[in-house]
Amino acid sequence: MKPARRHPLFWIPSLYFAQGLPYATVMTMAAIMYKRLGVSNEQIAWWTSLLGMAWVVKPLWSPLLEMLPGKKWTIAAFQALGGACLLGAALALGGPGFFTFSVAMLALLSLASASHDVAADGLYISQLTPRQQAMYSGWLSTFWNGGRLFVQGALVVLAGELEARYGVHRAWQAALALPGGVLLLLAAYHCWAAPADTATAARGQLWRTSADVLRSFLRKPGIGTAILFVLLFRMAEGQVQTIGRLFLIDTRSNGGLGMSTLDMGIAYGSFSTVAYIVGSILGGYFGAWLGLRRAMFPLIVAMNLPTLTFCYLSMALPTSLTLITAVLSAEMFGFGFGFAGLVMYMMQVVAPGKYPAAHYALGTGIMQLGLVLSTMVSGKIQAWLGYHDFFIWGLLAALPSLLLTLSVALPGKPSQAAAAASPA
Repeated sequence: MKPARRHPLFWIPSLYFAQGLPYATVMTMAAIMYKRLGVSNEQIAWWTSLLGMAWVVKPLWSPLLEMLPGKKWTIAAFQALGGACLLGAALALGGPGFFTFSVAMLALLSLASASHDVAADGLYISQLTPRQQAMYSGWLSTFWNGGRLFVQGALVVLAGELEARYGVHRAWQAALALPGGVLLLLAAYHCWAAPADTATAARGQLWRTSADVLRSFLRKPGIGTAILFVLLFRMAEGQVQTIGRLFLIDTRSNGGLGMSTLDMGIAYGSFSTVAYIVGSILGGYFGAWLGLRRAMFPLIVAMNLPTLTFCYLSMALPTSLTLITAVLSAEMFGFGFGFAGLVMYMMQVVAPGKYPAAHYALGTGIMQLGLVLSTMVSGKIQAWLGYHDFFIWGLLAALPSLLLTLSVALPGKPSQAAAAASPA
């Protein structure tokens, strides 16, 4: 008998929460953790940037994952491996040489998470119609970034609370072990909830398939402009998000807000989380309602205009946690609303074709490359300009992606006919 198909909301939120959680642990929480453990800024910047390269190069092995017959079981396996890596990193913090061993475990986590992304995105694309992809893109981005906000909100708050009671090392051991356990539970859940997908996109030799994936990707109409658009989409936001966290915890003598680890976790983990979730869901429905051709420009504006909130904070330097949280909530609403546009663009423009999962992986790899490159230079730009002028620079850095919307090919509103053509 054919297994029952569950509603997409049974598995999309949990699947993308499991995708965002390890990414945020490596790209956001690791820097805070190592700083609190006494590691130098130079080592933190070098190793966390290097760990982020896993999401850039994941297209290299995406054809192999494209050929696997069961994305559901691949997803569960990589989630379980990621959970084991986090538990291993937590154990490493308790012994000598903690930095070397924990970085090694986080490197393996990065590879597992990047591979999981390919299979998860492939499952999403293969199981949903174009209209469904647009409708649920808000849920996708909500829970992907929900995993990120869970890490930089709840887990940072937990570490801040535990530091005073049990010491820095034990506090961060708990902050790593908790998401490790969550990933193991999600792996078991998705064995039940995720839809079965037994079709393979390609057969034959891996190198032949890899060449075909790249060739078909580069032959897409307007692919050059699309690559540039994806590369630049998060260039401004990536710089502001990276420096923004440092600004919040830097001392007031250095132009920062001087927030404690606990206060920063509270600010990001309370109303700002709700604001982000609401913004992401509304952004997805906004794009599905208007179609990308009409919605993309306002989505990009919504994603980058909240940089003005950091301009205000760097000028006023408020001390009220309530006020700071309210300002960050406005910033996170705009970020969530606009980020849905990038997800929709890559699924409707970059991914379609013979190898949708591999093409989507190429798109996300390009996006990550733009994010990594912008993060690498953001520190030097901020040191040169100072916090306030840097955030003004963040507004100007969004202009190229806005201008590209005038020339990049954007699809209109998905038709009802496409919605009726279910891939099942």
